Amino acid sequence: MPARPEVRTRVRVPLRFGDGFATTADVFTFRHLADHREHLLLGLGDWEGALARAADGGEPPLVRPHSECLTGDVLGSQRCDCGPQLREAAERISGAGGFLLYLRQEGRGIGLYAKLDAYALQDQGLDTYAANRALGRGEDERDYRAAAQMLRVVGATRIRLLSNNPDKAAQLESLGIEVAERVPTGVHLSAANAFYLATKRDHTLHTLDLDQASA
Repeated sequence: MPARPEVRTRVRVPLRFGDGFATTADVFTFRHLADHREHLLLGLGDWEGALARAADGGEPPLVRPHSECLTGDVLGSQRCDCGPQLREAAERISGAGGFLLYLRQEGRGIGLYAKLDAYALQDQGLDTYAANRALGRGEDERDYRAAAQMLRVVGATRIRLLSNNPDKAAQLESLGIEVAERVPTGVHLSAANAFYLATKRDHTLHTLDLDQASA
């Protein structure tokens, strides 16, 4: 029988983003996650109070499962909206109390090099999903079993989900995490990512109001 997931380490880390926003995270690592990857869970704001309120039937913690994006999160790439979403999530979750899950599944699960190969195909006219298929990969290979395990370990079985992606909600619900509310992120539109965001809106029904953002 597989070992039950458990907390491996908990450490407090002060965070500061490039625009000066600062917060403090309780960073958790884990043993025995389903995919054996080194995912992180960051408790932000009054996350313990949020868990207590949820246990009493109140508003549950705000949670964002954020997929690693080295190009966007670290290098500031404008081809996606990942870096701005990460920054936004840190502030909103710090204010509400909850968790930011940093999931090691680059390129919607296909990896960093394959993602850059897909970028090259996008430069030839393919959209982000067609490029993945042209590489022989799935449109979206992300699996949220480990995310659900981490949330259960810290007691967050009922959450408010900060995401535009309906697949995240569907997968977490199927894994036993109650999504009490879906909370959309802002729309981080740029000239370089407009086609990418429109494809996410049209192909996978992400909740993105691009018309309002451009206005």
